[in-house]
Amino acid sequence: MNIQNRFLQAFSKVKVRKQLFFIYFSALLIPVFFICLFVLNNARHIIYDHYESIASSDNLRVKSIMFDATTNFYKISEDLCNDKQLHKLLQTNFENTKEYHTAYDKYTSRISTLISNDTSINSLYIYTTNNSITDYNNIKYADVSIRDTEWFQTAVKKPGIFWETVKRTDKYNNNYWELTLYRKIPMATDKNYAILVITMSTNYLNNRIENNDLYTILMLNEDPAFYSTSREVMGTLPDLSFDRTSNYYKNVGVIQYKNNSTMSAISTLKPYMSENRLYIVSLNFQAIPYIKKLTLTYAVIIASVILIPFVLIFLYTKYFSARVEILRGTMHKASNGDYNIIDAFHGDDEISETFSDLKIMIRKIKEKEADIYKSQITEQKFINQQQEMEFKMLASQINPHFLYNTLESIRMMAFTSGNRDVATAIKLLGKSMRYVLENTGTSSTTLKKELDYIEIYIAIQKLRFDDRIQYILNVQEGFDLGKYQILPLLLQPIVENAIIHGLREMEEPGEIVISIKEEEKEFLLINISDNGTGMTEEEMKQLNYNIYNKKNDTSNIGFYNINQRIKLCYGASYGMIIQSHKNEGTLVSLKLPLQNIQEE
Repeated sequence: MNIQNRFLQAFSKVKVRKQLFFIYFSALLIPVFFICLFVLNNARHIIYDHYESIASSDNLRVKSIMFDATTNFYKISEDLCNDKQLHKLLQTNFENTKEYHTAYDKYTSRISTLISNDTSINSLYIYTTNNSITDYNNIKYADVSIRDTEWFQTAVKKPGIFWETVKRTDKYNNNYWELTLYRKIPMATDKNYAILVITMSTNYLNNRIENNDLYTILMLNEDPAFYSTSREVMGTLPDLSFDRTSNYYKNVGVIQYKNNSTMSAISTLKPYMSENRLYIVSLNFQAIPYIKKLTLTYAVIIASVILIPFVLIFLYTKYFSARVEILRGTMHKASNGDYNIIDAFHGDDEISETFSDLKIMIRKIKEKEADIYKSQITEQKFINQQQEMEFKMLASQINPHFLYNTLESIRMMAFTSGNRDVATAIKLLGKSMRYVLENTGTSSTTLKKELDYIEIYIAIQKLRFDDRIQYILNVQEGFDLGKYQILPLLLQPIVENAIIHGLREMEEPGEIVISIKEEEKEFLLINISDNGTGMTEEEMKQLNYNIYNKKNDTSNIGFYNINQRIKLCYGASYGMIIQSHKNEGTLVSLKLPLQNIQEE
């Protein structure tokens, strides 16, 4: 007894209601549950990856903005440090304030131009130790209070630039935290020296950064945030847990921010020619709530898909089981000779009909054999249908090798009989069928195999047209056909079209030429030309239009399919071009990617 019979035997011992529940759980509930879980998990991953990509892209955008801004500040400081007129102004001992103001006014146009033309600069000051210079516009005297500051002492000792987060309070007692560059301006003598201080504009950062829904925080080294989408975060240490000491920190994913899970992208930027570290944080507060909302929605859908059918199955099986029990009890009474049956069924379904049949059987016992005979006919019809289905299944499972072997047997019979033309035709047909069957469902083959198939196809056509068709293959020197991968069955429809529409009506011999060459070291160009009847300009324009626009007629469906296959597989920049002139022939060009070479 095989497994199927054992299963059916065990299954038949279970009550119908349990059978229905078993079918529901095995055929519906379990598959649907796992499919829904798969869809939910896949959707979560797709959306999660999408939000990760958005956060990462925005972080890279902000990083690029800060790189440009900090590099621009360095270039400004470099220009000012190399400005000889500025050096001369800072090293001159002026007799009085008026003399200094006159000299400053002659020079100041350069600094004024920098500040007015560059919106990223909030302020630019030069602090000098030259005591003949007084505070005037952008140049200030560094008195003792200035010289004792930490940033001034650091700038004096440090050879290059450095950045700091500086707190500024305006006249309305509003606090601002700004990114500031410090650099010592080298002088020809050590008698006097000056410190350059350039502060970045917060408004400039607002205009460049705040252009989407993501939340941005910028911090320098281990200092508080000097910029944030939300002003309340500026000047504080955000509730973010990541390594603030790493020079090259980078992380994309979920992070805890204010006790909530948030999609984030965090990276480090080292400003040009500086040892400082800028930490760029991009946060998306909508991502995780949306993913949770999606999960909840899918959970509700899964619950609905499971519970609603379960309730319906439960109610139906209860109703169905009760009716089966009534029918079973009635039949049991009839089998014991009790024909006093009360009609307890209503409706027109199968059970009601069975109950009616039972009453008819009781009333007309003599018709029992006829009913049995009818049942046997129905059963035999089912058996016949089943046998017919089994036969069709067996017929569909014929191995393609059986066809090759049969054709080979026929070929040998023709060869033995001396009919070499028939044997050759069968051999070519077998090779053609083998190539088509082997490449049905495949995505690629070598260009050499495709061209071998073209030779077989043309050889078959020559059996029909004799020597009226000539085939020429031109391959660029050094090109290996065996290593280039091509879509299977791509060239044959074009050659077939050339024979049917181009050469068939010609009285003189026709010629098909396939040329293969590289173009611009980027494309592979396959030209298939014939010297047939060709087309008028209107016909050629219509054909080129049809290969990009599918129509209901099948006249150009082959070219349309070839063009679509190329574009779907390789991209929109590749495809087919047709050129033709009446009575001069037709040229079909296929543009394919050259890098489609199979690696050894």
